Order: sequence, then C-alpha cells, then structure tokens
Amino acid sequence: MRLSDKLLFRQRFPLSQVQLIQDIPEFNLKKGSMGVIVEYYPISEGENGYSIEGLIAQYIVEVAESQIQLIKVEKTQEKTTFLN
Repeated sequence: MRLSDKLLFRQRFPLSQVQLIQDIPEFNLKKGSMGVIVEYYPISEGENGYSIEGLIAQYIVEVAESQIQLIKVEKTQEKTTFLN
C-alpha cells in the first residue's frame, strides 16, 4: 500500500509523523531521522512528493514517497486521578 493511500486520514490529522528509510547525503540526513509532513504533492505520472519539517532545524526538506515511511502512533487512554 502506498504511503499516500495510508494518508487518507490527512483531512482529520493533517500533520503525520514519518521517518526516513534511506540516507539523504545532500542534506546530511540519516536513515531513521524523523519529521512531520506539512505538504503533499500528488503526481499523476511518477512518484508523489512530500515536504517534511523537523529533519533540519528551521528548514523544510522535500522528499519522494519512497524515501519515507509513516510512523505508527498508538493512542492510549489516560487516566486522571483527582485528589481532595
């Protein structure tokens, strides 16, 4: 399944956390670096693109879909205790 298919929930959760699955030497970025998708560029012919924030401080890096993977976030229910 393509990452773009997994991001169908973007309408509800527009900022999705991803990590690099390969090095990007021109930016000195290593596999496993994490960032947040801030823009999606659908391409009718070819590979979709994404703008990722957080890989380099104060910069946005554009990557191809094959260079990233979605980080699965598990939501847990928080328990609140009130003290009297």
